Amino acid sequence: MFYIGVDLGKTHDYTAIAVIEKETPLQVNQRNYFAPGASPLPQLLVRRLERVPLGTSYPRIVAHIRAITHAPPLAGHCALVVDATGLGAPVVDMLREPGTGCDITAVTVTGGERVSRRGLMHFGVPRRDLIAGVQLALEQGRLRISGHLHEGPALGRELLAMRAGCATSEHDDLVFAVALACWRAHRKSVWGGGRLPGI
Repeated sequence: MFYIGVDLGKTHDYTAIAVIEKETPLQVNQRNYFAPGASPLPQLLVRRLERVPLGTSYPRIVAHIRAITHAPPLAGHCALVVDATGLGAPVVDMLREPGTGCDITAVTVTGGERVSRRGLMHFGVPRRDLIAGVQLALEQGRLRISGHLHEGPALGRELLAMRAGCATSEHDDLVFAVALACWRAHRKSVWGGGRLPGI
């Protein structure tokens, strides 16, 4: 299963897109069979990272995201999570129009203490929870970044800055896109069938 995190930029900020592949239970079992002692938790593999060029209109960004969701191997096997904070809500509405081809979860970043439900497939998530999810995956050795990604070095710098506690909104767009994807990947369901921690 693939999870696509989108951190929407403003006029002077990049829109960042991260695609993470989460190992299936079968893949985890096969890995543990051939490598006893490996983590029983699924690996999160960063397969795609990009920054959309500055000045790109939101309708073009929406069209680009739809192209990603329809391309193999993601087609029919992906879930999208978008930062709906501020100007993000109208973009989420555009993405929810027929044609995106995947589940879409909106996340409003909060300074609160717990995850809150804000509507159908819309959640308020504390920023610290999003960042903590990335940090934990790194500490557990579960988050791996494909070596051929053009933006891989930039993500590495952002992760180092995050660990040092000096990441800023100007330089954490890739980390935040990855954090959104990781957050969604850790949820069994955002429909009625699975419970989100803190709700």
